[in-house]
Amino acid sequence: MNPLYNQALTNMEHTVHVLAERVPPPVRVPYKDHFVYRHVDQSLNQALVQKLARMVSSLHAAHLLMDHGFIQEQASLQRILDELQEDITFLTFSVIFDNKTQLHQDYLDAFFEEEFDADTALASTQKRPMIPRKKIQAYIARTEGAAMDPSRGIELARTISKAYSGYVHAASPQIMDMYGGKPPKFHLRGMLGTQRHKEHRADLWNYFYRGIIAFAFVARTFDDEPLFAKIHHFLREFERLSGKNYASQEWDSL
Repeated sequence: MNPLYNQALTNMEHTVHVLAERVPPPVRVPYKDHFVYRHVDQSLNQALVQKLARMVSSLHAAHLLMDHGFIQEQASLQRILDELQEDITFLTFSVIFDNKTQLHQDYLDAFFEEEFDADTALASTQKRPMIPRKKIQAYIARTEGAAMDPSRGIELARTISKAYSGYVHAASPQIMDMYGGKPPKFHLRGMLGTQRHKEHRADLWNYFYRGIIAFAFVARTFDDEPLFAKIHHFLREFERLSGKNYASQEWDSL
């Protein structure tokens, strides 16, 4: 799978750079005695380019961790990737289905808000609002309602989020995935070759697959049908060359 993952990442990187050229670029904004780069227009498409950039970086990192057997850390990153996927879907659906709501504007306002509004963190009065994840998940579930019962979609998203949050917050059941062997012990340098490693290696495929879909959604949002068709073609090739899709029974063999 590594050559296929590398090809997917190469395609994603190229697409991020292409799309970044289609939005007003970041500008230098004075900060203390230096400057920072910021998108002053704060548009939905600028937010999407940033989200895609973070998605590619996180997929690179998750892939690297999986290769070395660090499945706890891989799963923690996948929790981030879940939210990136949801955020991109949430934003793109507002354009694709012509259904932008106040929730989308609230999300963008919070997304672009600066972390600090004073010279020091302690003096800052900034309190970034957080859009409840369940509201984003509910919007996606309602929009996808024609294909899936919205309540089932919300519960599915909640269940996945809860499971992977256990890796982020180091809950006991997830930590105990590190324990085993003969004699049993905590595996502190990764879990190469173990059953847990096989499971997480299989799981990583889903994140690459969903990442490709996220790029296709963004291509549609940018009204670029040739790019959408190109991504869709690669998605079919990704399925063919990996020998699986979302109906795959790979988990049954683990």
